[in-house]
Amino acid sequence: MKISKLVLSTASAILLALPAMAQESTWKIDSAHSSVNFEIRHLGVSNVHGAFSGVSGTVVWNEKDVSKSHVESVIDATSVSTNNDKRDGHLKSPDFFDVEKNPTLTFKSTSVKRVKGKLQLVGDLTLAGQTKSVTLDVDGPSAPQNGQGGKIISGFSASGILKRSDFGFGAKFAPPTLGDEVKFTIDLEVDKQSRRLSNIYLRQMAGQR
Repeated sequence: MKISKLVLSTASAILLALPAMAQESTWKIDSAHSSVNFEIRHLGVSNVHGAFSGVSGTVVWNEKDVSKSHVESVIDATSVSTNNDKRDGHLKSPDFFDVEKNPTLTFKSTSVKRVKGKLQLVGDLTLAGQTKSVTLDVDGPSAPQNGQGGKIISGFSASGILKRSDFGFGAKFAPPTLGDEVKFTIDLEVDKQSRRLSNIYLRQMAGQR
């Protein structure tokens, strides 16, 4: 009798846990279809635009409770491009990104919530060795679609503004030579991962906290 009650109790717990498991999914950022674009004022008269193409990472999405969602991404600093080789070389130097010492930028979310019907993502950005909190306004996720090779894909777009002075970034070039504010947009295409890969990632993420 006691064994039967134990089995029934265990089965009930599993059944109650299934909906919670089903509502959470893990998505891998598709680097080939994702990018980060930025804009900064130059000499107070024009805007310089640039982009990073090397974006990777993972999105854990909880459709029932977005506050339980999480984003981690890595941006390849060496992929910075402004369509000017000389300027790109300067950006990679110790005056700016110092890619030899800091080859990547990283972002780890600290909160996800809905504000006026839209997603707001707050997280820690590590830029040129300095870590500060940034806030992104997010559009998405887009409705899942069937991609190549049977993949299920979706997407997010995000935008925000950071201040160079908060990170001590490019300190030699104060306004108006270069504006303090940097506007940026992030476009991500993400691939849904299998349950096995999702569980592996969740365990790894839990171990890092």
